[in-house]
Amino acid sequence: MAKDGFAGDKKAPMKSPLAKIERRFIDANVGRFPSWIETYHLTMLTVPWSICVVVSGYLAQQDLRWLWLSSAMLFLQWFTDAFDGSLGKHRDTGLVKWGYYMDHFLDYIFMTSLMVSYTFLVEGNAKTIMILLVPLVGAIWANAFLAFAVTNEFRITYFWTGPTELRLMFIALNTAIIYRGTGLLSRGVPWALGAILALLVMIVYQTHRQVWAIDMKAKHAPE
Repeated sequence: MAKDGFAGDKKAPMKSPLAKIERRFIDANVGRFPSWIETYHLTMLTVPWSICVVVSGYLAQQDLRWLWLSSAMLFLQWFTDAFDGSLGKHRDTGLVKWGYYMDHFLDYIFMTSLMVSYTFLVEGNAKTIMILLVPLVGAIWANAFLAFAVTNEFRITYFWTGPTELRLMFIALNTAIIYRGTGLLSRGVPWALGAILALLVMIVYQTHRQVWAIDMKAKHAPE
């Protein structure tokens, strides 16, 4: 933990199917980066990845095979996001708070860009629902940061699902759209809205109970 008590660089234990495999991969390879690549380079690469995701969705209106570009960006964003913080720690770069701020802000930008890219592929009510997904996803992000502010514990996995599993789901969705068409996306959007809304309710309820318990413990603690 940083000397001033900041714990943004200390994530809560990752509880997801791929978390341990990913951690071993990162630890084994973080020292292999050339000296001219720094943690902030990896973090800022999310900007071009996000632009390419939107472009791929726009171009996919004419040829769905452009979604392979979106899947490639999902992979590259996983790679740079996985290593940026670990590379900074490995080299003692010192950008602890900058890394926390910029990394997670750009993660949100990337996820929003992904949602925007799919709006090009649907029409009517499905497009409206897809737009509604953006603030819902944002609410999950906001919950994570607000919870961190009051618990000093930063969680990025919920119900055994983390960012890596989520990216794989989107890659699978892209593949299905390429081979099955956009009708799959249009039919699935309402179900996605319901699922994300239910997930948000469960996450907020879980967080509310945790924070309530912290307040009650502080209230009844001996002076």
